[in-house]
Amino acid sequence: MISKKDFIKINDYLWEIPKGFWSDMLVPARIYASAETLEQILKDQSVHQLINGAALPGIINYTLAMPDCHEGYNVPIGFVGAIKASDGVISPGACGFDINCGVRLLKSNYQENEIKPFLEKLINEIQRQVPSGLGQARQIKLTINQIDKILKQGAQRLVDQGYGEKQDIENCESNGKLDWADPEAVSNQAKRRGQNQVGTLGSGNHFIEIQTVAEIFNKQVAEQFNLFQNQIVIMIHCGSRGLGHQVCDDYLKEFIPLMSSKYKIKLIDKGFAFLPFNCSEGQQYFKAMASAANYAWANRQMISFFIRQAWQNVLKEKNSSLSLVYDVAHNIIKKEKHVVNNKKIETIVHRKGATRAFPANHPEIPEKYQNVGQPVLLPGTMGTFSYVMNGQQTAEQAFFSTSHGAGRVMSRKAALKSFSGQNVINELKSKGIIVKCQSNRGIIEEAPFAYKDVNQVAEIVDQAGLSKKVAKLKPLAVIKGE
Repeated sequence: MISKKDFIKINDYLWEIPKGFWSDMLVPARIYASAETLEQILKDQSVHQLINGAALPGIINYTLAMPDCHEGYNVPIGFVGAIKASDGVISPGACGFDINCGVRLLKSNYQENEIKPFLEKLINEIQRQVPSGLGQARQIKLTINQIDKILKQGAQRLVDQGYGEKQDIENCESNGKLDWADPEAVSNQAKRRGQNQVGTLGSGNHFIEIQTVAEIFNKQVAEQFNLFQNQIVIMIHCGSRGLGHQVCDDYLKEFIPLMSSKYKIKLIDKGFAFLPFNCSEGQQYFKAMASAANYAWANRQMISFFIRQAWQNVLKEKNSSLSLVYDVAHNIIKKEKHVVNNKKIETIVHRKGATRAFPANHPEIPEKYQNVGQPVLLPGTMGTFSYVMNGQQTAEQAFFSTSHGAGRVMSRKAALKSFSGQNVINELKSKGIIVKCQSNRGIIEEAPFAYKDVNQVAEIVDQAGLSKKVAKLKPLAVIKGE
C-alpha cells in the first residue's frame, strides 16, 4: 500500500516517489498536487499505475501525473511520459481509448445579458443539431472512401468542403491534422463505427456548454485571445467516438501476445501492452493513432459547424458568428524534442488526460499567440467553472504539459449509488444552469460531486508554473453526453 510517507516533497505542488521504490522503475514518478489533493489521489490505484509507467523502456527523466489524475487503464488519467524515439516503446494504453479526446472553445461577440433571453432556444437548437450519447449517430452515413479522406486530412478536409473557415485550422493544435496518419493502419471495423459519427457528441463526460467569461485574471493575455468580461463562449469536449475506441482495442489485442512471443518483453502489469516504437507493429499503431486523432479533430470541426448553424437559426443576425479561440487534444502521442542530460533528443510523448501547454515563441502555436503562449483549455464538469490558461516556459519541467480538466474523485458506479438525477438537475437549476441530457444515468455519473474541485486543480497548475490562469468561465447551459 502506497502512502504519503513514500513521497519526497519537492515543493508545495510537486511530489516524487524515488526510482528505488520498486526495482523495475527506470525513472522517478512525480505528481503535481497540493497536500490535500495528494490524499485524494492516494485513494485509488493512480499512484500504482504511475509507478508502472516509470518502468516503460526508454522513459526519460521521470513519469508525471497532473493534479486531476485518477485511476485509468494501464496508466492513470492525467499521465505524461516522454519516451526515447530511438530505442523506446509505444503504448496504446498510455494514450487511451478515446484517442484525441479534446476541447475547443468558440467565442462570440455577445455579452451574457444579450443572450440570456435566447438561452433556452439556443441550447435546444444545438441539441437538435448535434446528436449526443453512446452509439448516437447522424442520419447521413459516409462511405469508407470519405472516412479514409478524413482519417488522412483531419479537420482540413471538412474546412476544404465548406464546413468551416481558415481560422479554424490556424487556431487548432497541429492545424487539425497529424501528417503521418495512414488510413490503411485502421481496421475496417473501426472505419464502419465512424461512418455516421462525424459531428456527434458521444457519452460520458463529453459536453457542449454555453458559458460566460466570469472573471479575467490577465487582461493582456485575455485581449490577445479576444476574450472580455461577460462574453458568451461555447466549449466543446469530445473525441474520436467509436472509431478511436476500436483503434485502441485492435492494437491492444495485437500488442499483448506479441510482447512475449516475438519481442520477449516482460509484462509490467496485467494488460499493460507496449512494443518498440520503431518495430513494424509499433509504427502501424502510431499511424492508426494519428488517423483517429484526425477523425476527432474533424468531429469537433463538424460539431462547430452545426453549432454555428444553430446560432444563426436562433439569433438571425450578422453579428452572430462564432470564431475559434483554440482546439487542443488531451489523449494523444506525438514526437517532440525534450532535454535529457542537457541535450535535446527526439521523444515520443504520451499524454493521457493531459494537454500540451506550449510557451510564447514556440513554433507550433499560431502566430497571433506567439507573444503570450498557447491557449490552454481546462474544462470543469457539469455546473462548475472552466478555465482558459496560457502555456509557460516553466512548463518545460513537465514536457510542456498541464491538466486537462477536474478529474474524478468518484467512479461512475459509486456516483449512481450516491445521487439522483433529479437532485442534480435541481441543484444546477438553483444556480441558473440549464441541463440537457436524455438520460438520468448520464446526469448522475457526471454530477459535480463526482469530480475534484476544478478551482483547486487550476490553482495548482498555476502555482506550479505549468500554465497560468487567464479567464474563468461560468456555465449557463450544458448538453451532456448520455
